[in-house]
Amino acid sequence: MARRLAILGCGTMGETILAGSLQAGSFGIGDIVATVRRPEHGHALHERHGIEVTTDNAAACERADVIVVSVKPQYMNELLDDDRMRAATAGKLVISIAAGVRVGTLGQWLPGAAIVRAMPNTPCLARRGMTVLAPGPRATEEHIAIARELFSPVGRVLVLEDKHMDAVTSLNGSGPAFAYVMLEALADGGVMMGLRRDVALEIAAQVFLGAASMVLDTGLHPAALKDQVTTPAGSTIAGLLIMEDGRIRSVLARTIQEATKVAASLGQPTPPRTGDDEH
Repeated sequence: MARRLAILGCGTMGETILAGSLQAGSFGIGDIVATVRRPEHGHALHERHGIEVTTDNAAACERADVIVVSVKPQYMNELLDDDRMRAATAGKLVISIAAGVRVGTLGQWLPGAAIVRAMPNTPCLARRGMTVLAPGPRATEEHIAIARELFSPVGRVLVLEDKHMDAVTSLNGSGPAFAYVMLEALADGGVMMGLRRDVALEIAAQVFLGAASMVLDTGLHPAALKDQVTTPAGSTIAGLLIMEDGRIRSVLARTIQEATKVAASLGQPTPPRTGDDEH
Protein backbone atom coordinates (compact mmCIF):
# COMPACT_ATOMS: atom_id res chain seq x y z
CA MET A 1 0.00 0.00 0.00
CA ALA A 2 1.35 3.42 -0.94
CA ARG A 3 2.28 5.52 2.06
CA ARG A 4 3.54 9.04 2.50
CA LEU A 5 5.97 10.06 5.24
CA ALA A 6 6.29 13.45 6.94
CA ILE A 7 9.28 14.27 9.15
CA LEU A 8 8.66 17.34 11.28
CA GLY A 9 11.76 19.23 12.38
CA CYS A 10 14.14 17.39 10.07
CA GLY A 11 17.47 17.98 11.78
CA THR A 12 20.28 15.49 12.34
CA MET A 13 18.21 12.57 13.62
CA GLY A 14 15.31 13.29 11.29
CA GLU A 15 17.66 13.29 8.31
CA THR A 16 19.20 10.02 9.51
CA ILE A 17 15.74 8.40 9.54
CA LEU A 18 15.04 9.94 6.13
CA ALA A 19 18.27 8.63 4.60
CA GLY A 20 17.75 5.17 6.08
CA SER A 21 14.21 4.98 4.69
CA LEU A 22 15.35 6.01 1.22
CA GLN A 23 18.25 3.57 1.24
CA ALA A 24 16.04 0.69 2.42
CA GLY A 25 13.33 1.54 -0.10
CA SER A 26 10.68 1.91 2.61
CA PHE A 27 9.64 5.22 1.03
CA GLY A 28 10.51 6.79 -2.29
CA ILE A 29 11.72 10.36 -2.83
CA GLY A 30 8.24 11.42 -3.94
CA ASP A 31 6.65 9.87 -0.84
CA ILE A 32 8.51 11.99 1.74
CA VAL A 33 7.98 15.55 2.90
CA ALA A 34 10.13 17.16 5.58
CA THR A 35 9.61 20.35 7.54
CA VAL A 36 12.22 22.81 8.76
CA ARG A 37 12.15 26.16 10.49
CA ARG A 38 14.66 27.93 8.26
CA PRO A 39 14.15 27.97 4.46
CA GLU A 40 17.91 27.83 3.83
CA HIS A 41 18.12 24.57 5.77
CA GLY A 42 15.22 23.24 3.71
CA HIS A 43 16.98 24.11 0.45
CA ALA A 44 20.10 22.21 1.55
CA LEU A 45 17.99 19.22 2.61
CA HIS A 46 16.24 19.17 -0.76
CA GLU A 47 19.57 19.36 -2.57
CA ARG A 48 20.95 16.39 -0.63
CA HIS A 49 17.94 14.08 -0.94
CA GLY A 50 15.60 15.47 -3.59
CA ILE A 51 12.57 15.38 -1.27
CA GLU A 52 9.89 18.01 -0.78
CA VAL A 53 10.62 20.42 2.09
CA THR A 54 8.27 22.95 3.67
CA THR A 55 7.99 25.16 6.74
CA ASP A 56 4.30 24.31 7.26
CA ASN A 57 4.03 21.41 9.72
CA ALA A 58 0.27 20.99 9.51
CA ALA A 59 0.28 21.00 5.70
CA ALA A 60 2.93 18.26 5.72
CA CYS A 61 0.82 16.18 8.11
CA GLU A 62 -2.30 16.63 6.01
CA ARG A 63 -0.59 14.92 3.06
CA ALA A 64 1.09 12.14 5.07
CA ASP A 65 0.06 8.75 6.47
CA VAL A 66 3.06 8.35 8.79
CA ILE A 67 4.41 11.32 10.74
CA VAL A 68 7.74 11.44 12.59
CA VAL A 69 8.01 14.31 15.09
CA SER A 70 11.67 15.23 15.57
CA VAL A 71 11.62 18.56 17.40
CA LYS A 72 13.13 19.24 20.82
CA PRO A 73 10.95 17.98 23.72
CA GLN A 74 10.36 21.39 25.26
CA TYR A 75 8.71 22.58 22.03
CA MET A 76 6.37 19.63 21.52
CA ASN A 77 3.47 21.32 23.30
CA GLU A 78 3.76 24.39 21.10
CA LEU A 79 3.82 22.26 17.95
CA LEU A 80 1.22 19.58 18.67
CA ASP A 81 -1.37 21.13 21.00
CA ASP A 82 -3.08 22.81 18.08
CA ASP A 83 -6.46 22.28 16.43
CA ARG A 84 -5.04 22.24 12.92
CA MET A 85 -2.48 19.59 13.92
CA ARG A 86 -5.19 17.52 15.61
CA ALA A 87 -7.21 17.52 12.41
CA ALA A 88 -4.17 16.83 10.22
CA THR A 89 -3.03 13.80 12.28
CA ALA A 90 -6.41 12.17 12.95
CA GLY A 91 -6.42 8.50 11.93
CA LYS A 92 -2.67 8.52 11.19
CA LEU A 93 0.47 7.10 12.79
CA VAL A 94 2.51 9.66 14.74
CA ILE A 95 5.99 8.63 15.91
CA SER A 96 7.66 10.94 18.43
CA ILE A 97 11.38 10.80 19.20
CA ALA A 98 11.19 13.56 21.85
CA ALA A 99 12.76 12.51 25.14
CA GLY A 100 10.59 12.85 28.22
CA VAL A 101 7.27 13.36 26.39
CA ARG A 102 5.07 10.45 27.38
CA VAL A 103 2.62 8.51 25.26
CA GLY A 104 -0.27 9.75 27.40
CA THR A 105 0.69 13.39 26.87
CA LEU A 106 1.04 12.88 23.13
CA GLY A 107 -2.38 11.22 23.10
CA GLN A 108 -3.94 14.20 24.87
CA TRP A 109 -2.56 16.58 22.28
CA LEU A 110 -3.45 14.34 19.31
CA PRO A 111 -6.43 12.22 20.44
CA GLY A 112 -7.25 10.95 16.95
CA ALA A 113 -3.77 9.68 16.12
CA ALA A 114 -2.10 6.33 16.76
CA ILE A 115 0.96 7.17 18.86
CA VAL A 116 4.30 5.39 18.99
CA ARG A 117 7.07 6.86 21.08
CA ALA A 118 10.63 6.12 19.90
CA MET A 119 14.05 6.64 21.48
CA PRO A 120 16.89 6.26 18.96
CA ASN A 121 20.51 7.14 19.72
CA THR A 122 23.30 8.89 17.82
CA PRO A 123 25.02 5.70 16.55
CA CYS A 124 22.04 5.52 14.20
CA LEU A 125 24.08 7.99 12.12
CA ALA A 126 26.57 5.14 11.54
CA ARG A 127 23.76 2.58 10.97
CA ARG A 128 24.73 0.92 14.28
CA GLY A 129 22.10 2.51 16.48
CA MET A 130 19.55 1.25 18.94
CA THR A 131 15.92 2.38 18.93
CA VAL A 132 13.32 1.48 21.55
CA LEU A 133 9.63 1.83 20.65
CA ALA A 134 6.75 2.35 23.09
CA PRO A 135 3.32 2.03 21.45
CA GLY A 136 0.29 3.93 22.68
CA PRO A 137 -3.14 2.34 23.23
CA ARG A 138 -4.34 3.14 19.69
CA ALA A 139 -1.24 1.69 18.03
CA THR A 140 -1.83 -1.64 16.28
CA GLU A 141 0.65 -4.35 15.32
CA GLU A 142 0.69 -2.82 11.84
CA HIS A 143 1.67 0.56 13.29
CA ILE A 144 4.48 -1.03 15.29
CA ALA A 145 5.66 -2.86 12.17
CA ILE A 146 5.80 0.45 10.27
CA ALA A 147 7.82 2.02 13.08
CA ARG A 148 10.20 -0.95 13.03
CA GLU A 149 10.55 -0.55 9.29
CA LEU A 150 11.56 3.09 9.75
CA PHE A 151 14.26 2.47 12.34
CA SER A 152 15.60 -0.97 11.35
CA PRO A 153 17.79 0.46 8.54
CA VAL A 154 19.78 2.44 11.13
CA GLY A 155 20.23 -0.25 13.80
CA ARG A 156 18.47 -2.61 16.19
CA VAL A 157 14.89 -2.09 17.39
CA LEU A 158 13.15 -3.19 20.60
CA VAL A 159 9.57 -2.66 21.81
CA LEU A 160 8.91 -1.84 25.49
CA GLU A 161 6.17 -0.22 27.57
CA ASP A 162 6.16 3.55 27.93
CA LYS A 163 6.89 3.30 31.67
CA HIS A 164 10.43 2.18 30.85
CA MET A 165 11.25 5.05 28.49
CA ASP A 166 12.94 7.39 30.98
CA ALA A 167 15.43 4.63 31.81
CA VAL A 168 15.76 3.92 28.08
CA THR A 169 16.48 7.61 27.45
CA SER A 170 19.34 7.58 29.96
CA LEU A 171 20.81 4.21 28.94
CA ASN A 172 20.21 4.35 25.19
CA GLY A 173 20.04 8.07 24.43
CA SER A 174 22.78 9.26 26.80
CA GLY A 175 24.68 5.96 26.93
CA PRO A 176 26.91 6.65 23.92
CA ALA A 177 28.34 9.71 25.72
CA PHE A 178 29.15 7.57 28.75
CA ALA A 179 30.76 4.97 26.49
CA TYR A 180 32.89 7.66 24.82
CA VAL A 181 34.26 8.72 28.20
CA MET A 182 35.21 5.11 29.01
CA LEU A 183 36.72 4.64 25.56
CA GLU A 184 38.76 7.82 25.89
CA ALA A 185 39.97 6.78 29.36
CA LEU A 186 41.20 3.42 28.07
CA ALA A 187 42.99 5.18 25.22
CA ASP A 188 44.58 7.55 27.75
CA GLY A 189 45.96 4.53 29.54
CA GLY A 190 47.46 3.28 26.31
CA VAL A 191 49.06 6.67 25.69
CA MET A 192 50.43 6.69 29.23
CA MET A 193 52.10 3.36 28.49
CA GLY A 194 53.70 4.57 25.27
CA LEU A 195 51.16 4.17 22.46
CA ARG A 196 50.50 6.99 19.99
CA ARG A 197 47.15 8.69 20.55
CA ASP A 198 45.69 7.65 17.19
CA VAL A 199 46.79 4.05 17.69
CA ALA A 200 45.39 3.92 21.22
CA LEU A 201 42.05 5.35 20.10
CA GLU A 202 41.72 2.91 17.20
CA ILE A 203 42.49 -0.07 19.43
CA ALA A 204 40.12 1.12 22.19
CA ALA A 205 37.30 1.79 19.72
CA GLN A 206 37.67 -1.64 18.12
CA VAL A 207 37.77 -3.24 21.59
CA PHE A 208 34.40 -1.63 22.41
CA LEU A 209 32.94 -2.62 19.04
CA GLY A 210 34.21 -6.17 19.31
CA ALA A 211 33.17 -6.66 22.93
CA ALA A 212 29.66 -5.35 22.23
CA SER A 213 29.38 -7.62 19.20
CA MET A 214 30.37 -10.63 21.31
CA VAL A 215 27.54 -9.91 23.76
CA LEU A 216 24.96 -9.44 21.01
CA ASP A 217 26.12 -12.28 18.76
CA THR A 218 26.69 -14.97 21.40
CA GLY A 219 23.92 -14.10 23.85
CA LEU A 220 26.35 -14.81 26.70
CA HIS A 221 26.34 -12.72 29.86
CA PRO A 222 29.16 -10.14 29.95
CA ALA A 223 30.48 -11.77 33.12
CA ALA A 224 30.92 -15.08 31.28
CA LEU A 225 32.76 -13.38 28.43
CA LYS A 226 34.92 -11.51 30.94
CA ASP A 227 35.90 -14.77 32.63
CA GLN A 228 37.01 -16.19 29.28
CA VAL A 229 39.85 -13.65 29.10
CA THR A 230 40.69 -13.57 32.83
CA THR A 231 43.51 -16.06 33.42
CA PRO A 232 45.08 -16.79 36.83
CA ALA A 233 47.75 -14.27 37.85
CA GLY A 234 47.33 -12.50 34.51
CA SER A 235 47.16 -8.87 33.44
CA THR A 236 43.36 -8.89 33.06
CA ILE A 237 42.60 -9.78 36.67
CA ALA A 238 45.11 -7.19 37.83
CA GLY A 239 43.35 -4.51 35.84
CA LEU A 240 39.89 -5.67 36.90
CA LEU A 241 40.82 -5.35 40.58
CA ILE A 242 41.90 -1.74 39.99
CA MET A 243 38.50 -1.07 38.38
CA GLU A 244 36.75 -2.60 41.40
CA ASP A 245 38.87 -0.45 43.74
CA GLY A 246 37.44 2.56 41.91
CA ARG A 247 33.86 1.30 42.37
CA ILE A 248 33.34 1.51 38.63
CA ARG A 249 30.20 -0.66 38.68
CA SER A 250 28.48 1.58 41.21
CA VAL A 251 29.58 4.76 39.46
CA LEU A 252 28.24 3.62 36.09
CA ALA A 253 24.97 2.31 37.53
CA ARG A 254 24.44 5.56 39.46
CA THR A 255 25.17 7.47 36.27
CA ILE A 256 22.18 5.82 34.61
CA GLN A 257 20.07 6.41 37.72
CA GLU A 258 20.81 10.15 37.77
CA ALA A 259 20.36 10.55 34.02
CA THR A 260 16.98 8.82 34.27
CA LYS A 261 15.80 11.40 36.82
CA VAL A 262 16.72 14.21 34.45
CA ALA A 263 15.17 12.42 31.47
CA ALA A 264 11.81 12.41 33.25
CA SER A 265 11.77 16.24 33.24
CA LEU A 266 12.80 16.84 29.64
CA GLY A 267 9.27 17.16 28.26
CA GLN A 268 8.40 20.24 30.29
CA PRO A 269 7.35 23.19 28.08
CA THR A 270 9.45 26.35 27.82
CA PRO A 271 8.60 29.88 26.60
CA PRO A 272 8.19 30.24 22.81
CA ARG A 273 11.49 29.89 20.93
CA THR A 274 13.20 32.41 18.76
CA GLY A 275 15.79 30.07 17.18
CA ASP A 276 15.82 26.87 15.19
CA ASP A 277 13.86 23.79 16.33
CA GLU A 278 15.73 21.08 14.45
CA HIS A 279 18.16 18.74 16.24
